[in-house]
Amino acid sequence: MTQYRRHRVPGASYFFTVNLTDRRSRLLVEHIDQLRSAFRYVRERHPFTVEAIVILPDHLHTIWTLPEGDTDFSLRWSLIKSGFSRHLPKHEAVTESRKVRGERGIWQRRFWEHTLRDDRDFERHCDYIHHNPVKHGHAINTSDWPYSSFQRFTKLGVYPKDWGSVALGEAESYGERPVTKGAEDH
Repeated sequence: MTQYRRHRVPGASYFFTVNLTDRRSRLLVEHIDQLRSAFRYVRERHPFTVEAIVILPDHLHTIWTLPEGDTDFSLRWSLIKSGFSRHLPKHEAVTESRKVRGERGIWQRRFWEHTLRDDRDFERHCDYIHHNPVKHGHAINTSDWPYSSFQRFTKLGVYPKDWGSVALGEAESYGERPVTKGAEDH
């Protein structure tokens, strides 16, 4: 079995992408209150700062800063995923390997993590997070998507209210590799 190595820096800021198993699902926005509750519960017991976040129907992107001396983002994700899943009706198909591990089959097992290196890296990932609802066609204007920290950033003066809005047919990648036709988008 492949050994995945996570880059862990105590007290660092990290960018994460976390996906549902069924990428056609809308569970995250249909059960947004349960997701928020799971985040609150974990943050009370294992503090971290949510610097930026966007919740889409089937995945989320976020930037967290962990407390000094702390690197255990994996525990936090495990608790958030299980806390969210526990409050949902059991309708999903579960593979035998998931049954053996006691998993529901709602979330993909792994998540993408990137340690942010500097202010520019942080800004680039914030842009990516906030533009994601437009990129995926969930909103025409970045400010229209309700499950995002974009509104907080505009109140703080980081972005103008019309930032990230795109005219039909335009697209911006914010450092992301372009997706070729037929390729799966993350």
